Amino acid sequence: MIIDFKGTNIHYTDSGKGHAVVLLHGFLESSKIWRSLLPELSKKNRVICIDLLGHGKTGCIGYVHTMEDMAEAVEAVLKQLRIRRSTFIGHSMGGYVALAFAEKNPDNLKGLCLLNSTASSDSPEKQLNRTRTIATIKKNHNTFIRIAITNLFRPKNRIIFRDQIKQLIKDAQQTPLQGIIAALEGMKIRDNREALLHFTPFKKMMIAGKRDPVLNYETLLEQIEGSQVEFIEFPDGHMSFIENESEILHVIMHFIEK
Repeated sequence: MIIDFKGTNIHYTDSGKGHAVVLLHGFLESSKIWRSLLPELSKKNRVICIDLLGHGKTGCIGYVHTMEDMAEAVEAVLKQLRIRRSTFIGHSMGGYVALAFAEKNPDNLKGLCLLNSTASSDSPEKQLNRTRTIATIKKNHNTFIRIAITNLFRPKNRIIFRDQIKQLIKDAQQTPLQGIIAALEGMKIRDNREALLHFTPFKKMMIAGKRDPVLNYETLLEQIEGSQVEFIEFPDGHMSFIENESEILHVIMHFIEK
Protein backbone atom coordinates (compact mmCIF):
# COMPACT_ATOMS: atom_id res chain seq x y z
CA MET A 1 0.00 0.00 0.00
CA ILE A 2 1.09 3.57 -0.57
CA ILE A 3 0.14 7.08 0.47
CA ASP A 4 1.34 10.41 -0.88
CA PHE A 5 3.57 12.41 1.47
CA LYS A 6 5.01 15.72 0.32
CA GLY A 7 4.96 14.62 -3.29
CA THR A 8 6.47 11.17 -2.85
CA ASN A 9 5.03 7.71 -2.17
CA ILE A 10 5.33 6.15 1.28
CA HIS A 11 5.11 2.36 1.05
CA TYR A 12 3.72 0.29 3.93
CA THR A 13 2.02 -3.01 4.74
CA ASP A 14 -0.94 -3.58 7.06
CA SER A 15 -1.44 -7.12 8.39
CA GLY A 16 -3.67 -8.74 11.01
CA LYS A 17 -6.19 -7.38 13.48
CA GLY A 18 -5.99 -6.17 17.06
CA HIS A 19 -3.72 -3.72 18.84
CA ALA A 20 -1.62 -1.72 16.38
CA VAL A 21 2.11 -2.45 16.31
CA VAL A 22 4.36 -0.24 14.17
CA LEU A 23 7.65 -1.76 12.97
CA LEU A 24 10.36 0.63 11.79
CA HIS A 25 13.51 -0.66 10.07
CA GLY A 26 17.03 0.71 10.30
CA PHE A 27 19.50 2.39 7.95
CA LEU A 28 20.06 0.53 4.64
CA GLU A 29 17.10 -1.71 5.48
CA SER A 30 13.44 -1.82 4.53
CA SER A 31 10.20 -3.27 5.88
CA LYS A 32 11.40 -6.61 4.47
CA ILE A 33 13.53 -7.17 7.58
CA TRP A 34 10.38 -8.03 9.55
CA ARG A 35 9.15 -10.79 7.22
CA SER A 36 10.23 -13.66 9.51
CA LEU A 37 8.54 -12.09 12.57
CA LEU A 38 5.39 -10.89 10.81
CA PRO A 39 3.40 -14.18 10.64
CA GLU A 40 3.45 -14.66 14.42
CA LEU A 41 3.10 -10.99 15.35
CA SER A 42 0.08 -10.51 13.08
CA LYS A 43 -1.85 -13.43 14.59
CA LYS A 44 -3.02 -11.29 17.50
CA ASN A 45 -2.05 -7.77 16.40
CA ARG A 46 -2.49 -5.32 13.57
CA VAL A 47 1.07 -4.90 12.34
CA ILE A 48 2.12 -1.88 10.27
CA CYS A 49 5.51 -2.08 8.52
CA ILE A 50 6.68 1.16 6.90
CA ASP A 51 9.48 1.85 4.43
CA LEU A 52 11.12 5.00 5.79
CA LEU A 53 12.09 7.90 3.54
CA GLY A 54 14.61 6.98 0.85
CA HIS A 55 14.47 3.27 1.76
CA GLY A 56 12.67 0.27 0.31
CA LYS A 57 9.89 1.37 -2.01
CA THR A 58 9.55 4.82 -0.42
CA GLY A 59 10.95 7.82 -2.28
CA CYS A 60 13.03 10.77 -1.13
CA ILE A 61 11.75 14.25 -0.25
CA GLY A 62 15.09 16.04 -0.03
CA TYR A 63 18.84 15.78 0.44
CA VAL A 64 18.50 15.58 4.22
CA HIS A 65 15.91 13.34 5.85
CA THR A 66 15.74 14.35 9.49
CA MET A 67 14.33 11.94 12.05
CA GLU A 68 11.45 14.41 12.38
CA ASP A 69 10.78 14.16 8.62
CA MET A 70 10.65 10.39 8.87
CA ALA A 71 8.43 10.52 11.96
CA GLU A 72 6.06 12.86 10.12
CA ALA A 73 5.81 10.32 7.29
CA VAL A 74 5.00 7.60 9.84
CA GLU A 75 2.38 9.90 11.37
CA ALA A 76 0.82 10.38 7.92
CA VAL A 77 0.50 6.60 7.45
CA LEU A 78 -1.13 6.11 10.86
CA LYS A 79 -3.51 9.00 10.21
CA GLN A 80 -4.49 7.42 6.89
CA LEU A 81 -5.19 4.14 8.71
CA ARG A 82 -7.04 5.96 11.53
CA ILE A 83 -4.76 4.44 14.14
CA ARG A 84 -4.42 6.57 17.25
CA ARG A 85 -2.54 4.45 19.80
CA SER A 86 0.12 1.90 18.97
CA THR A 87 3.25 0.15 20.14
CA PHE A 88 6.42 1.12 18.26
CA ILE A 89 9.38 -1.18 17.68
CA GLY A 90 12.32 0.49 15.94
CA HIS A 91 15.56 -1.12 14.85
CA SER A 92 18.60 1.18 14.95
CA MET A 93 17.62 4.26 12.85
CA GLY A 94 14.01 3.13 13.21
CA GLY A 95 14.42 3.66 16.94
CA TYR A 96 15.56 7.24 16.34
CA VAL A 97 12.43 7.79 14.24
CA ALA A 98 10.22 6.21 16.90
CA LEU A 99 11.70 8.56 19.51
CA ALA A 100 11.08 11.59 17.28
CA PHE A 101 7.47 10.43 16.88
CA ALA A 102 7.13 9.88 20.63
CA GLU A 103 8.46 13.35 21.44
CA LYS A 104 5.72 14.91 19.30
CA ASN A 105 2.94 12.41 20.08
CA PRO A 106 3.53 10.91 23.56
CA ASP A 107 -0.17 10.19 24.10
CA ASN A 108 -0.30 8.12 20.91
CA LEU A 109 2.09 5.46 22.19
CA LYS A 110 1.22 2.46 24.25
CA GLY A 111 4.82 1.27 24.21
CA LEU A 112 8.23 1.91 22.67
CA CYS A 113 10.92 -0.70 22.07
CA LEU A 114 14.40 0.38 20.99
CA LEU A 115 15.95 -2.59 19.20
CA ASN A 116 19.72 -2.15 18.85
CA SER A 117 19.13 1.59 19.09
CA THR A 118 19.89 4.54 21.36
CA ALA A 119 18.23 7.70 22.62
CA SER A 120 21.45 9.70 22.58
CA SER A 121 22.64 11.96 19.77
CA ASP A 122 25.80 11.53 17.72
CA SER A 123 29.03 12.50 19.44
CA PRO A 124 31.27 14.96 17.54
CA GLU A 125 33.48 11.99 16.59
CA LYS A 126 30.49 10.04 15.28
CA GLN A 127 29.33 13.08 13.29
CA LEU A 128 32.74 13.34 11.70
CA ASN A 129 32.65 9.64 10.84
CA ARG A 130 29.29 10.08 9.13
CA THR A 131 30.70 12.97 7.06
CA ARG A 132 33.61 10.75 6.02
CA THR A 133 31.20 7.92 5.22
CA ILE A 134 29.20 10.20 2.92
CA ALA A 135 32.38 11.04 1.01
CA THR A 136 33.17 7.32 0.68
CA ILE A 137 29.66 6.48 -0.48
CA LYS A 138 29.80 9.04 -3.26
CA LYS A 139 32.81 7.16 -4.69
CA ASN A 140 31.51 3.59 -4.36
CA HIS A 141 28.31 3.00 -2.43
CA ASN A 142 27.98 -0.71 -3.32
CA THR A 143 31.30 -1.54 -1.68
CA PHE A 144 30.32 0.53 1.36
CA ILE A 145 27.00 -1.32 1.67
CA ARG A 146 28.64 -4.74 1.47
CA ILE A 147 31.22 -3.95 4.14
CA ALA A 148 28.87 -1.97 6.40
CA ILE A 149 26.18 -4.64 6.61
CA THR A 150 28.62 -7.51 7.13
CA ASN A 151 30.32 -5.62 9.97
CA LEU A 152 27.03 -5.22 11.86
CA PHE A 153 27.15 -8.89 12.80
CA ARG A 154 29.22 -10.53 15.49
CA PRO A 155 32.28 -12.00 13.68
CA LYS A 156 31.35 -15.66 14.21
CA ASN A 157 27.80 -14.94 12.99
CA ARG A 158 29.04 -13.67 9.63
CA ILE A 159 29.46 -17.30 8.61
CA ILE A 160 26.38 -18.68 10.38
CA PHE A 161 24.10 -16.07 8.76
CA ARG A 162 25.95 -15.83 5.44
CA ASP A 163 22.77 -16.28 3.35
CA GLN A 164 20.83 -13.68 5.32
CA ILE A 165 23.71 -11.23 4.97
CA LYS A 166 23.78 -11.74 1.21
CA GLN A 167 20.06 -10.97 1.04
CA LEU A 168 20.41 -7.87 3.23
CA ILE A 169 23.19 -6.60 0.96
CA LYS A 170 21.16 -7.32 -2.17
CA ASP A 171 18.16 -5.45 -0.76
CA ALA A 172 20.30 -2.55 0.50
CA GLN A 173 21.88 -2.08 -2.92
CA GLN A 174 18.43 -1.08 -4.18
CA THR A 175 18.53 1.94 -1.86
CA PRO A 176 19.12 5.09 -3.94
CA LEU A 177 22.28 7.06 -3.29
CA GLN A 178 20.21 10.10 -2.33
CA GLY A 179 18.31 8.05 0.25
CA ILE A 180 21.52 6.76 1.82
CA ILE A 181 23.11 10.19 2.10
CA ALA A 182 19.91 11.90 3.27
CA ALA A 183 19.54 9.37 6.10
CA LEU A 184 23.17 9.79 7.18
CA GLU A 185 22.78 13.57 7.19
CA GLY A 186 19.59 13.23 9.24
CA MET A 187 21.09 10.86 11.79
CA LYS A 188 24.13 13.11 12.13
CA ILE A 189 22.02 16.04 13.36
CA ARG A 190 19.42 14.19 15.41
CA ASP A 191 18.54 15.43 18.90
CA ASN A 192 19.35 13.71 22.17
CA ARG A 193 16.09 12.20 23.44
CA GLU A 194 17.27 10.39 26.57
CA ALA A 195 14.72 12.35 28.63
CA LEU A 196 11.95 10.39 26.89
CA LEU A 197 13.24 7.22 28.54
CA HIS A 198 12.65 8.76 31.96
CA PHE A 199 9.69 11.15 31.71
CA THR A 200 7.07 9.55 29.44
CA PRO A 201 4.02 7.56 30.56
CA PHE A 202 4.16 4.65 28.10
CA LYS A 203 6.04 1.39 28.69
CA LYS A 204 9.55 1.19 27.30
CA MET A 205 12.06 -1.52 26.49
CA MET A 206 15.61 -1.52 25.17
CA ILE A 207 17.11 -4.58 23.48
CA ALA A 208 20.89 -4.55 23.17
CA GLY A 209 23.62 -6.75 21.74
CA LYS A 210 26.58 -7.05 24.09
CA ARG A 211 28.97 -7.17 21.11
CA ASP A 212 27.21 -4.53 19.06
CA PRO A 213 29.91 -2.81 16.94
CA VAL A 214 27.77 0.31 16.49
CA LEU A 215 26.47 0.99 20.00
CA ASN A 216 28.43 0.98 23.25
CA TYR A 217 26.81 -1.45 25.66
CA GLU A 218 27.86 0.43 28.82
CA THR A 219 26.57 3.72 27.43
CA LEU A 220 23.17 2.14 26.81
CA LEU A 221 23.02 0.99 30.43
CA GLU A 222 23.87 4.51 31.59
CA GLN A 223 20.99 5.94 29.52
CA ILE A 224 18.35 3.90 31.36
CA GLU A 225 19.83 4.14 34.86
CA GLY A 226 17.09 5.14 37.28
CA SER A 227 14.36 4.69 34.66
CA GLN A 228 11.55 2.16 34.28
CA VAL A 229 12.93 0.92 30.95
CA GLU A 230 13.04 -2.86 30.68
CA PHE A 231 16.50 -3.92 29.48
CA ILE A 232 17.09 -7.10 27.49
CA GLU A 233 20.57 -8.13 26.40
CA PHE A 234 21.86 -10.69 23.92
CA PRO A 235 25.46 -11.83 23.46
CA ASP A 236 25.67 -10.90 19.77
CA GLY A 237 25.84 -7.89 17.43
CA HIS A 238 23.68 -5.13 15.97
CA MET A 239 21.27 -7.39 14.08
CA SER A 240 19.37 -9.05 16.92
CA PHE A 241 16.32 -9.70 14.75
CA ILE A 242 18.50 -12.16 12.79
CA GLU A 243 21.22 -13.16 15.26
CA ASN A 244 18.67 -13.86 18.02
CA GLU A 245 15.50 -14.29 15.97
CA SER A 246 13.52 -16.79 18.08
CA GLU A 247 14.32 -15.01 21.35
CA ILE A 248 13.47 -11.61 19.84
CA LEU A 249 10.04 -12.83 18.78
CA HIS A 250 9.31 -14.07 22.29
CA VAL A 251 10.55 -10.85 23.92
CA ILE A 252 8.63 -8.57 21.56
CA MET A 253 5.38 -10.53 21.88
CA HIS A 254 5.66 -10.43 25.67
CA PHE A 255 6.31 -6.66 25.56
CA ILE A 256 3.28 -6.03 23.30
CA GLU A 257 0.95 -8.13 25.46
CA LYS A 258 2.21 -6.88 28.83
